[in-house]
Amino acid sequence: MEPKYLESVSRTTLFSSIDIKDIPHVLDCLDHKIMTFRKNAYIVKINDRYSGVYIVLDGEAGVVRESCSGNRVVVNVFNVGDVIGDAFAFCGAEAWPGTIQALTDCVLMTVRPEKILNMCNRTCTFHKIILANMIRVISKKACDLNRKVEYLMLKSIKGKLSKYLLEQKDKKGSLTFKVPLNREKLADFLNISRPSMSRELCSMRDNGIIDFHGDLVRINDEQKLRLLLEE
Repeated sequence: MEPKYLESVSRTTLFSSIDIKDIPHVLDCLDHKIMTFRKNAYIVKINDRYSGVYIVLDGEAGVVRESCSGNRVVVNVFNVGDVIGDAFAFCGAEAWPGTIQALTDCVLMTVRPEKILNMCNRTCTFHKIILANMIRVISKKACDLNRKVEYLMLKSIKGKLSKYLLEQKDKKGSLTFKVPLNREKLADFLNISRPSMSRELCSMRDNGIIDFHGDLVRINDEQKLRLLLEE
């Protein structure tokens, strides 16, 4: 495995607490494969046979939903180090419940579920670590799903934007921060139209609640921003 990809593997929660020099040994046990996808290529389509988890080594991938009219909504975005399809390794799923698409040119590593669930012939100590880390990954996904439900419960675009900006403020520990998603991906994440989102952001700026320049945002009035959650 190329050194740059080995570094990406070491950054994922699945390989947490395993020294980077030991990862090649672990990968031999997992019988992994490296796959490359061009931007907009389908990694898996809904109802495709489930064959294992994917780990993003380079680029971005996302869970997408397509309407009858052909409109695409990105439900979730996966970056370098993220694991895709981990929960299905435990539930015995035979088919993918959603479509995974390359949002950029990307490189992924795939591992068959039985290689994760079953002890290797060498009964290496790292396998127990992998299993424990997999539980952590799935638990985090459950928390993220709860977060998505909270967004769905918000009725207004301003409310969704306010929640997202307040989350970023808490994560960065500052009233000034960079938004990790561009406008298109943020609109997809919040499941709102980009023009409507832009109008609301400008309205919030005109009312002195926030300022923004490119991906840099400053919250000027946190109290008013929190009040928008109730709209």
